[in-house]
Amino acid sequence: MSTLPAFDTLQLDLQETTGIATLWLNRPDSRNALNLRMCHELTAACEALEASAAVRVIVLRARGVAFCAGADLKERQGMSPAEMVARRVDGFTAYAALEAMSKPLIAAVHGAAFGSGCEIAAACDFVLATSEAAFKYPEVGWGTVGATQRLPRIVGRRMAKELLFTGRTVDAQEALRLGLVNHVYEPQAFDAAIAGMAERIAAANPLTVQLTKQCIDDGLDTTREGAMAIELVAIQQNLRHSDWRKAISGFGRKPDAVQEKGDAAA
Repeated sequence: MSTLPAFDTLQLDLQETTGIATLWLNRPDSRNALNLRMCHELTAACEALEASAAVRVIVLRARGVAFCAGADLKERQGMSPAEMVARRVDGFTAYAALEAMSKPLIAAVHGAAFGSGCEIAAACDFVLATSEAAFKYPEVGWGTVGATQRLPRIVGRRMAKELLFTGRTVDAQEALRLGLVNHVYEPQAFDAAIAGMAERIAAANPLTVQLTKQCIDDGLDTTREGAMAIELVAIQQNLRHSDWRKAISGFGRKPDAVQEKGDAAA
């Protein structure tokens, strides 16, 4: 049996039969506001999930009425500029740990995802949302700078500027149009949709999924020629370490019943 660590601000669950782990933001009384402890625990949780051979897919969810209402501003009261910079670095470290996971990481967003909540979701591979989800980038309105890197890579330069300059709220359907989320579901269908997506990914070859993720992420940060070289190296690695012959051996074969019917007709 695989064991995962326990945390104060997070909860980790693992379905060992499928390899699907669920990482819950677990500060519901604070609407899952990101504090220093959660930053550190997110980083530690990513390390544990990455190291566990039993984990194939991770779903990032949240307890309570909100996904994450942003940074815990109460914690920042009275901080010096140096302390504020250090706190922001801890947040950046947590986002980077999520983004660096080699295993597929799905954000499942319900309710408010504001500020840090948007950054957490954006650090995942893709986002599923309920129709009640809402996204907001309030940094400029708070007199600070943030969310300037992931957001424009998702929605483009001009829309990122609009969302950051105005701090307006984006509902689930607009988030879908902008590419902030991949799919929107009614709340009553959300759990089944998450499970179906995670199970489909978990059923694939883990190495092939991880190499595909690496190729996409690394390839977008280089030239087209460099990206093709990255993919070629991944193909070679996959051929050496995966049972690709077995995967393609059944391609084109007819099921026995269909084959027998065809033989009889002949």
